[in-house]
Amino acid sequence: MFGTLLKKRERTLERTVAEIQQGNEALRNDLIQQYKPFIAKTASSVCKRFIREEDDEASIGLIAFNEAIEKYAPHKGGSFLSFAELLIKRRLIDYIRKEARMRESVWHVEDGEDSEQAAQTYLDAKLSVDEFYKQIEQQQRREEIIHYRQVLKQFGIDFRDLVEQSPKHKDARLNAVRVAQLLVENEEWLALLFQKKQLPIKQLETMASVSRKTIERNRKYIIAVAVILAGDYLYLKDYIKGVLSS
Repeated sequence: MFGTLLKKRERTLERTVAEIQQGNEALRNDLIQQYKPFIAKTASSVCKRFIREEDDEASIGLIAFNEAIEKYAPHKGGSFLSFAELLIKRRLIDYIRKEARMRESVWHVEDGEDSEQAAQTYLDAKLSVDEFYKQIEQQQRREEIIHYRQVLKQFGIDFRDLVEQSPKHKDARLNAVRVAQLLVENEEWLALLFQKKQLPIKQLETMASVSRKTIERNRKYIIAVAVILAGDYLYLKDYIKGVLSS
């Protein structure tokens, strides 16, 4: 019963977002006020500390939530809240990285300071910042994968399926990626994919000059690639580039 109520709430929320996108500004203000606790909790999970309303991070979270309202597209998969969470975390991580770069830039050798000691101090700081960047990038990748996994669940696909059913040969992978690209470039086919959870096999067979059997055999891989191409996945799109360039 709880699951049914949650789904109903998400559908209501997504309808509200659609109305805001159509110009209902009063609903926008109400929605942002209602979800301030969610925004603060999301920001706190990134910053690893309690976020107050007057903190810069809270303002960035609010701006990101508003950006999510503007950019959310249900046909690209995932609930509004999962998309908003991903965007808030990404914008906060970008902010943290910018702040780290600014802190790095203030390190310099003071007049009269021992040059060897100053150089070591700068090197220690630089290594700390580099390590921080690595941690931030790892966190971004984790957030993308979590969101991606949630979207794939809607298609009955998990990562084990992708490992077991991904095309083994390079040419087969390239063909599957190109089929996914054709799918994403056609709005009608993409809508069918996300709304009905179906591939437009007949149309793809004709456009891609690939047999129905091949498309059906690689169905899960094609869907998985299409979800990446249609979504807001910075790091996962690098994987697609790697397949195409390999």
